[in-house]
Amino acid sequence: MKYPRDLLGYGQNSPKVVWPKRAKIAVQFVINYEEGGENCLLHGDAASEAFLSEIVGAEPWPGKRHFNMESIYDYGARSGFWRLHRLFTAESIPVTIFGVATALAKSPVQVNAMQLAQWEIASHGLKWIDYKNFSKKKERSFLQKAIKVHTAATGLAPKGWYLGRGTENTVALASEFGSFEYISDSYDDDLPYWITSKKVPQLIIPYTLDANDMRFATQQGFNSWSQFFDYLKGTFDVLHKEGVEGSPKMMNIGLHCRLSGRPGRLMALKEFIKYTKSFKDVWYAKRIDIAEHWKKYHPPFEKKIDPYQMTKGQFIGTFGNIFEHSPWIAEKAYSRGLNPSMKSPEATHGFLCFEFRMASDKEKLKVLKSHPDLALDNKKLVEKLTTSSTLEQKGAGLTSLNDRQQNEFNQLNNQYKEKFKHPFIIAVKGKTRSQILRQFKIRYENTRADEFVTACREVEKIAYFRLKELF
Repeated sequence: MKYPRDLLGYGQNSPKVVWPKRAKIAVQFVINYEEGGENCLLHGDAASEAFLSEIVGAEPWPGKRHFNMESIYDYGARSGFWRLHRLFTAESIPVTIFGVATALAKSPVQVNAMQLAQWEIASHGLKWIDYKNFSKKKERSFLQKAIKVHTAATGLAPKGWYLGRGTENTVALASEFGSFEYISDSYDDDLPYWITSKKVPQLIIPYTLDANDMRFATQQGFNSWSQFFDYLKGTFDVLHKEGVEGSPKMMNIGLHCRLSGRPGRLMALKEFIKYTKSFKDVWYAKRIDIAEHWKKYHPPFEKKIDPYQMTKGQFIGTFGNIFEHSPWIAEKAYSRGLNPSMKSPEATHGFLCFEFRMASDKEKLKVLKSHPDLALDNKKLVEKLTTSSTLEQKGAGLTSLNDRQQNEFNQLNNQYKEKFKHPFIIAVKGKTRSQILRQFKIRYENTRADEFVTACREVEKIAYFRLKELF
């Protein structure tokens, strides 16, 4: 069983991003061109559109045209698009269009204007509809038709993909069948990142639903242009500050012709552009520019170990002895569900430790007893040591003791085991013989309960060091 959600991402290891001209933030404007691709009886759909319009809370009209809804979408193509076009071309700011293929096909004049402005036209699917109930086969068919219609409408195949109202299969299908430079059906980061689909790297450039004018058309959204401006400014200020502090990010801004193209809302964009242009370290980019930059400076790399891609046998074979002679811990972790977060020793350690900590005291004691004595001098027992244990003890100088030192360790081992009923366990990496001996004597004074807890913690430390070596 696998758990496909990656809840870690870059975590504390955010990449060292250097945007062009050492910009502290990449600002990316998207205009969603959906007008003429929405649900409508004229388009062969069963009902009218009910999403993202001035009619908040609208319901679809089965079997009927909704003229008011249609005319609101028409406004986006007739007026809103041109108002946004004038603003961005006058300001010389590049734009990415998320173009619904059937909408682009109905708007050749607008498409020509996009191309003359050298805007990127990425694919926004075949139709602007909800795909949630689509089978994988049907969604694949619509994806392939979208590329065909998009290419016919623009003269070029799309390099980017964003379906919007997709399914759990959308990203995988687009990766497998689209040959896209990037996919944006994700909202989970402030930076691009790579995934592996069918063992082929795929770039994800996350999009936004918060710095998005769609909130003018939803409950608890923006009511005035100033609210939208305040939100964009606040987002920019936080991300820009992070960039100044050494961690540059990307800011997505989502727009719709029928929403931001209204005169009462355009002021938010004008003021935001004016504000951001007062900074000298902003990179205004198309999504394809960001994709090309990321591919050049942050290419995908082949991980030596990728637990999420492992079979059960591979996972247990790789991690079965992270906890000494206790493969059941790795087996439980696999059964609970691998997930893409297992991309580092820290993450994998956390998942394995979870299983160890969930175990009963009896099971934990079994793990403790699986560890060897320190400075073991019994040849038959030495042969049973895991490779990791042998190397760890050798690194601490415990395999080259003189007779006096060996006798001292033997005596301490026996005294300790007699009192605590399990071997003395300590993560020896980085410790000297004298430090180990001192801990031996200090911990011998613990109660059995306290020492049990301490020994378990040392087991976890040993596991972490072993995972670091593997990764």
